[in-house]
Amino acid sequence: MPRTSSKKGSTHSTASYNSSTMDLFRAASGKAASKELERIDQLFYSYTNNSSDTIEPEGIESLCSDLEVDHTDVRILMLAWKMQAKKQGYFTREEWRRGLKALKVDTISKIKKALPELEKEVRRPSQFVDFYSYAFRYCLTEEKQKSIDIESICILLDLVLGSDFRPQVDALVQYLKMQTDYKVINLDQWMGFYRFVNEISFPDFSNYDPELAWPLVLDNFVDWMRAKEG
Repeated sequence: MPRTSSKKGSTHSTASYNSSTMDLFRAASGKAASKELERIDQLFYSYTNNSSDTIEPEGIESLCSDLEVDHTDVRILMLAWKMQAKKQGYFTREEWRRGLKALKVDTISKIKKALPELEKEVRRPSQFVDFYSYAFRYCLTEEKQKSIDIESICILLDLVLGSDFRPQVDALVQYLKMQTDYKVINLDQWMGFYRFVNEISFPDFSNYDPELAWPLVLDNFVDWMRAKEG
């Protein structure tokens, strides 16, 4: 009986030790996370005015300057996507925290180093569709706005698709600027552009079927291109 009692005591001691170790680990992890959040917030407030809970356009410009990237650089749009920022040119503290915690960064130098990996993440096909859709929604600057003017769409097309689909984007932008049927583009048309550059043979359009569910603006674009070429 004494031996059995000894085993129980040993087991209880081991369990207590393991529990204490886990408690210490949790406390240390919580403290580290708290310190990281504190640094993230300190960086956030260095770009705000009067300790507000939003980084405004002037703050975004300062951030871009510190990151040594232009405010029109696609990586800034990718950063906004990572934060899931809702309003163009503004980052709330909640959005800032979300993005920087996801990137595991809390200083400007760390953000700089994270940008190439962020770009690789966005360029993966599984992520890019979401980013492409987000880019459109991010540019809806007015409440209940559902479409974007042609000039802005042309800039956005060049920004998000230009590096991978240069010939298609150049031709589509040229068409959009000269046509007079459309003053604005909606989300369905925007998503159609992405599907088009990915699926349709260019510049012969040999696999383009106007009977399929393509936006009319793309039917007109293909007709315009064929007329121009032939």
